[in-house]
Amino acid sequence: MLHETIISNLRKIMADKSLTQETLAKYAATSPSQFSKILNGSVRLSLDQLSKIATQLSMREIDIITYPEIYVSQKETKDENVEVVLQMRLKKDKKDQVLSLVFGNNNLEILNK
Repeated sequence: MLHETIISNLRKIMADKSLTQETLAKYAATSPSQFSKILNGSVRLSLDQLSKIATQLSMREIDIITYPEIYVSQKETKDENVEVVLQMRLKKDKKDQVLSLVFGNNNLEILNK
């Protein structure tokens, strides 16, 4: 199933980037006829060929597998700051309780000024 996904994604990449089978065959370091067999499923694309294609397309192998999405590991997103905006309508007594819960009792006085 993964193999079929990769081949399908290679076809999408070829269409999106207006690349020919001959060009991708060259990227994979194989003949156009052999690459045609890869695309029709009679020959398996090797990991080495996938890597060569990815390099020529300035992509990572995983990005071909997940195409058109770009794979981003959790490690890469781990250090990103997240900004959250929350808007709530509360009565005065509930507002003070929520602000105290979120910001602590020390900051409640500052927020109410």
